[in-house]
Amino acid sequence: MDILHSLPPYNFCGLDKEDTSFKKAKVIVLPVPYDSTTSYGAGTRNGPHAIIHASRNMELYDHETETSPYELGIHTLEELAPSMAGPKETIARVKEVIGDILDAGKFPLMLGGEHSVTTGVLQALAERSKNFSVLQLDAHADLRDEFEDTQFSHACVMRRAREITDVVQVGIRSMCEEEANHIKQNKLKNIFYMPLDPTDFDKQIPKIVSALKGNVYITLDVDALDPSEMPSTGTPEPAGMKSWQVLKLIKAITEKRKIIGIDIVELSPIPGISAPDFLTAKLAYKMLGYALYSK
Repeated sequence: MDILHSLPPYNFCGLDKEDTSFKKAKVIVLPVPYDSTTSYGAGTRNGPHAIIHASRNMELYDHETETSPYELGIHTLEELAPSMAGPKETIARVKEVIGDILDAGKFPLMLGGEHSVTTGVLQALAERSKNFSVLQLDAHADLRDEFEDTQFSHACVMRRAREITDVVQVGIRSMCEEEANHIKQNKLKNIFYMPLDPTDFDKQIPKIVSALKGNVYITLDVDALDPSEMPSTGTPEPAGMKSWQVLKLIKAITEKRKIIGIDIVELSPIPGISAPDFLTAKLAYKMLGYALYSK
C-alpha cells in the first residue's frame, strides 16, 4: 500500500490554516526577501524562505518555558515584493505593512532580507509611539551616514535608527573610522561591545537592560553570532556571540522591559547546510516565547 506523506503548510511553524488566521493571530510574520544593498556576500533574499522552511520542522513545545507560543496564533503574510526603484522605496513598503500590523494590535516579526529593511519598521513604530528603544544585535555598527551612494544601505541602518530613537548595540566587533568618529563625537555610551572573554558576558547584561527604555524593539542581524554557529551570512565576523548568549540576554530583557517587535535579518542560506537556517528559525520562535509570555 502506498502511504502519502503530507508536508506541513508553508507558513512559519507549519501551522494549520484554522490556527493562523490574521484576525485570531497574536503574531504577524512579514517575510521581506531583499538584498539590493548587500556589499560582500549576496543571498539574503533567500533568507525568509529558508527560515520558514526550517520552522516547519521544529518542535513547537518549548520545554524551557513550558509553553507553546504557536497557540497564541501566528499568521504568515505573503512575501513582500521589493521595489525595483531602490532601498528607500522598499523601506516605504515595509513601513506601510508594519503600520497595518501595528494598527491591528498585532506583534510584528519580520524575516529579512538585508538589514536596511529595519528602517521601515522603526519609521512605522515612531509614528505611533516615541517611548521605545532599539536593541541591535550585530557584528557591525551600521552607523555610516551613506554607503555606496545611498543613505538607506544596510551599512547605514543604525544611523537612520538613531535619527528616530535610542539604540543599544550589542555584539559589535567591526566598524569603519567614520563610525568610530561618530561614536566619539556624539559621546554614545550605549554601545556595548562583546567581550572576547565569554565569562564576562553575565556582567554586561544588567548594563544592557538598564540602557533600554520600557518598550524595546529587537533587531537581530545573524552575523552577531559567531561564524562557527552562523556561517550563512554575507559579512561574517570572528569572535561573535553564541546563540545561548543571545537567548540569555533576551530572556533577561523580558523580565524588566516589554518587547514590542522583532526582526531577524541577513541570513544568506548556503545550499546543503541547513543548521544555520534551523538555528535562525529556533531563535525567532524562542524570542517570541520570551516576549509573549513575559511577566
